[in-house]
Amino acid sequence: MAKTKTVFSCTECGGQVPKWQGQCPHCSAWNTLVEAVSTPAASNPRFQSWSTTNARVQVLSEVKTEEVPRDPSGIDELDRVLGGGIVRGAVILIGGDPGIGKSTLLLQALAVIGKRRKVLYVSGEESPQQIALRASRLAVDPSQVNLLAEIRLEAILETLKQEQPEVAVIDSIQTLYTEQVTSAPGSVSQVRECAAQLTRMAKQTGTTILLVGHVTKEGSLAGPRVLEHMVDTVLYFEGDAHSNYRMIRAIKNRFGAVNELGVFVMTETGLKGVSNPSAIFLSSYRDDVSGSCVLVTQEGSRPLLVEIQALVDDCHGMQPKRLAVGLEQNRLAMLLAVLHRHGGVACFDQDVFLNAVGGVKISEPAADLAVILAMVSSLRNKPLPEKLVVFGEVGLAGEVRPVSRGQERLKEAAKLGFSRAIVPTANKPRQPIEGLEVITVDRLEHAVDYCRGD
Repeated sequence: MAKTKTVFSCTECGGQVPKWQGQCPHCSAWNTLVEAVSTPAASNPRFQSWSTTNARVQVLSEVKTEEVPRDPSGIDELDRVLGGGIVRGAVILIGGDPGIGKSTLLLQALAVIGKRRKVLYVSGEESPQQIALRASRLAVDPSQVNLLAEIRLEAILETLKQEQPEVAVIDSIQTLYTEQVTSAPGSVSQVRECAAQLTRMAKQTGTTILLVGHVTKEGSLAGPRVLEHMVDTVLYFEGDAHSNYRMIRAIKNRFGAVNELGVFVMTETGLKGVSNPSAIFLSSYRDDVSGSCVLVTQEGSRPLLVEIQALVDDCHGMQPKRLAVGLEQNRLAMLLAVLHRHGGVACFDQDVFLNAVGGVKISEPAADLAVILAMVSSLRNKPLPEKLVVFGEVGLAGEVRPVSRGQERLKEAAKLGFSRAIVPTANKPRQPIEGLEVITVDRLEHAVDYCRGD
């Protein structure tokens, strides 16, 4: 058998060189060369086809399709993010900060799935005794969970062939190493090779593999970007270290919708799903304080009510401060300019601080109108009208633009006891919603004047 050779590939342009050097000779990028395995395609299992038959050209209309069956994990919030449950042969990548609850959630899920399916937990970070202690602390039934403490990929693949589990957890992908690459575990080449071979194994055998991924200081998944392209689903754990609430979000899902959000609360016996997260986000909300506005945001198929807080204060330095927690920083600067030009409210000599209560991160532009009204309320030190919810996108010309699923947002607000809503004119409901007065606006100044009482 020919000896395995390694080359150094550029992560920017894909060029290869036999030895490492600081600058790529192909694209002149610095510090982008990483070690990779270089073997003939015939001898490297990574390049073998997932299919057992030779590939042939087919007409797309002749390809038979069928509904993908799903197996519920037993945790409702996790199933919501996955699109209804796990899929046979899928590869799912779960990333998050250290200690946020990734291993806890997967052990809870395996304990439930193990009652009806054969499961395997592969640990590369903890000993079997540590995992047994966690299972005891979580009060789950570990009798149906098979455990393997191993970091060598070849041994793991052999175990998967022998045991043939239907669901396997790899905790974590950064701890594995393959003998085909000489670099240390966790390097770019090791993560890429291990993930590629595990993905091939999942597609050939039909085993659902859940990979736990580490994150960098910037919050992105450690390793090559191709790791997220190889897998079928990418989930991110979010949450504040000082809060008991955790959120899991789907960034990529080949078998379901993206941007779905699952909410959990960390208890002494593990993670528990939260069926009504809006009530949690509004648990400390008071409508008699200035600078507070309730936004109806949409996370996948679920409308959420989130409190937006703003603090506008006199600037005591040379440069006014602009800080947004849970909201986009650049969008805040844009909204302040629109508020000055079309709302007649100047904040150029004010410090502006924004916060989305509950640790939730909001990226959709439907939060624009709520952010502006919260800032106006704080600047004037005057609370907004009672039991008011707001949503709408604000354009640079001062127009209030419609957002998606306005009817569902209004129904959720009415269900939680809100009696007023300021929405874009195009989102006016066709049928009146019981107990909810809908105020429609098409310009920013109209919304500001209504809250001012003009």
